[in-house]
Amino acid sequence: MNETPAAVQKFAVFGDPIAHSLSPRIHRRFAAQQGIALDYAAIRASVEDFAGALADFASAGGRGANITLPFKQAAFALAQQRGEFAQRAGAVNTLTWLGTGWRGDNTDGPGLIRDLTERHRLDLRARRGLLLGAGGAARAAAFALLDAGVGEIVIANRTPERADALADAIGEPQRAHTRYWDDLVNCGSFELIVDATSAGHDVAPVPPLPFSLLAPRALCYHLSYGLAATQFLAWAHAAHAGQALDGLGMLVEQAAESFAIWHGVRPDTDAVYAELRAELPLDATD
Repeated sequence: MNETPAAVQKFAVFGDPIAHSLSPRIHRRFAAQQGIALDYAAIRASVEDFAGALADFASAGGRGANITLPFKQAAFALAQQRGEFAQRAGAVNTLTWLGTGWRGDNTDGPGLIRDLTERHRLDLRARRGLLLGAGGAARAAAFALLDAGVGEIVIANRTPERADALADAIGEPQRAHTRYWDDLVNCGSFELIVDATSAGHDVAPVPPLPFSLLAPRALCYHLSYGLAATQFLAWAHAAHAGQALDGLGMLVEQAAESFAIWHGVRPDTDAVYAELRAELPLDATD
């Protein structure tokens, strides 16, 4: 007697731009590990039609979606239910269809911390950190880093009001506060610098950063990977950072967290990360 083949489950990642996304490849690798029949697409949407594109996806049988730039805060607003970390961060990167609406979670924060502390074996406790950016990814990073024991985070953004709003949302003025970008030269040095800006994805250049921001053996981390991280990593190497890392590991780990939400099992990330790392070396000098 022939067994009935498993139904193909439909998932997607939404963003703009999205053609570069490795998420479809990563989730297909995870599904193959677990023997899950999965269709995972990359869907480009505009700010105006994001909600409609999500609704169309659900109507066509979509079970879940990852959300990337620039829709993480819009996804938060659309979610009828939210996980605790997503609620605090005010941003959603993982949506699960409940039948009548979406549940929103944020796996960016856990993915970042897992990459830093488990893959790279770094101790974040009591570090003084500088966070560049205040969008959806930055919000998740800020809460996750503080949860992991980072002692202080200074937030700088090209639009200062957004940095102030993030600091206010965190609500710990002794640990999280803001500075104007042009005033960073007067902020002293940092053991951790995280670039969560969208500068690598668009034409707006990030204003130059002074080398004096780096403490000895400082860690520099860009939440993106590939070309989007190149400018920041080059600056970090020129400033003699102790370590300069891109966000490829975070991407794989947050995808695994999303996969676990949808399928009830966390896949092995090491093999997938190693495969992608071989294709996307950090830097010839790293």
